[in-house]
Amino acid sequence: MNPGASNILGVSPLPHDPSAALLRDGVVVAAIENDKLVRMRTQGMPDAAIEFCLRQGHISSTDLDCVAIANRPALNWVQRALERVGIAKQLSPTRAGLNGTNRNSFPELSPSHGGKPKRTIHVDHHLCHAAGAFFQSPFERALVVVMDEGGDGRSGILAIGEGNQLRVLQMLASPNSPAWVYLQTTALLGFVPRREEHKTQWLGMEGEPSFKNVFLDILRRRGSELPRVDLSYFTRVQQYSVVSDKFYRCIGLPDRPTELTESMRRSLAASLQDACVEVVGDLTASLLKREGLDSVCFAGGLFNNTLLVGSLEKRFGLGRVFVPPAPGNAGCSVGAAKYVVHQEMKQARSQAATNVYWGPSYTRSAVKDILDNCKARYSLQITEDKKIDATVDLLLAGKIVGWFQGAAEFGSRALGHRSIVASPWASYVMENVNDYIKHREWFRPFALAVTEEDCERYFECSALCGAMNSIAWTRKDANVLPERFILAGGRVRLQVVKREQNPLFWRLLKRFSEHAPAPILMNTSFNLFGEPLVVAPRDAVRSYFSSGLDALVIDNFVLSKSSASHLIAAGRGYSSARPQVPAHELATERKGALTD
Repeated sequence: MNPGASNILGVSPLPHDPSAALLRDGVVVAAIENDKLVRMRTQGMPDAAIEFCLRQGHISSTDLDCVAIANRPALNWVQRALERVGIAKQLSPTRAGLNGTNRNSFPELSPSHGGKPKRTIHVDHHLCHAAGAFFQSPFERALVVVMDEGGDGRSGILAIGEGNQLRVLQMLASPNSPAWVYLQTTALLGFVPRREEHKTQWLGMEGEPSFKNVFLDILRRRGSELPRVDLSYFTRVQQYSVVSDKFYRCIGLPDRPTELTESMRRSLAASLQDACVEVVGDLTASLLKREGLDSVCFAGGLFNNTLLVGSLEKRFGLGRVFVPPAPGNAGCSVGAAKYVVHQEMKQARSQAATNVYWGPSYTRSAVKDILDNCKARYSLQITEDKKIDATVDLLLAGKIVGWFQGAAEFGSRALGHRSIVASPWASYVMENVNDYIKHREWFRPFALAVTEEDCERYFECSALCGAMNSIAWTRKDANVLPERFILAGGRVRLQVVKREQNPLFWRLLKRFSEHAPAPILMNTSFNLFGEPLVVAPRDAVRSYFSSGLDALVIDNFVLSKSSASHLIAAGRGYSSARPQVPAHELATERKGALTD
């Protein structure tokens, strides 16, 4: 560690998706969500994530120049107090405290972290979102729009970023955000709020926006472009809000139904999606014109919605929109630290982040110890080329492969380090991944990964697809693409892989293309139903043996369950000396599985 370097720890101790991030001289050196490390949903102080960041930075908490905490406890206390006495969630924005900081409290660091840091700063929740977006963007000057369900008594912020400073235009009072309505509608559709809003997004692709005007009436008042939720459409049931009788009447149901029809569920989701696109788009267009700007940064949980981001890109131009790699609560740890570095310490902005591989990585010997401890059969590919060859052989045989390489990604999306990959041209690949591994709903699409150099031959997209934060559109002459991955309107979920950011995954795509129609693979997150992405080797091995995965490529070790193991030829690598189980005892029957 450079003795003169500044070390800023960002901490997001929120009710969901808590995380920590360590910045050294303004550059992220470690970041991870707490849930991924402890393998369950957590809230509050992310102790495991903090420990990882300090260990990764080779420091203790006494070496920290500052801990930046992504919340304002006083504002949260006021909000909870108002809710307890039954006052609707309509806090008025004030000018007080808009510098976003409070220096009078310290994080509850556990003894294992060391002593107290030099200072602690509490940063307003939405300023963390804004800082995480603007200070990681390529823009020197831009509008910043933050919208989420709520935090620190508000639901969003409108600001201008210029150089290394943010200037607040307006705070959005809670619950005046499309994200709050999105949460309530997610619950109405039978999904889990604060966890499954992405299901609402994808369900909407299957329906017609028949009730769009109802949602527009809910989301804003006539004559105003600012979001303003009409609470007459909702009612309080204990601590939760649910849609009211007025809502049901407006969508044509005189009585509350015990269960919405599938057609109506799809239409409600589609209507909400279209209304959000219009409300956010009109507000952004007005502010860009008023402030004389042509670029915009979006952040907050609402902008985990890639269909929304894609629609906004179409309206404002590819390359003029930026969304940070983790726009939701997890990204607030990075944002809080960035706020301190630039807004408080006045340091110049560093170059925009080139990747998000900020999580734990493991040595080959550590991986081998786990495999041996689990009594797993494996072969060791002695070179990178042999590992890639073995993986390509499995993919060409129609196998579904867990791909575990390097440091874990930060954020909710797998970007080629903790991924499940397969040939998109293999028979029944989507059905097999859904039925035997992910156990997902039929309407949720899978993503494709493509090399940057080849992307323009098949797709139209922006740089946001590098972190899968937007959507791509297929080119009309790209007739080799598997149709089942193409969504309505020619859209497709896409990861664009740059050679300098992920050379190994890039090489795998290129090698695969030597025997396939294009350098494209299906890429989905390496996790089982209801679990965070795998991080440690033991997580990967457990998921592999507990699911219908055909093979696991972890570091240079290759594990295979079926007779496809003969594809990993003896001359290509060292095979563990464990007794070989007959192939027919390990083979997993699949819909349309290829015979070896």
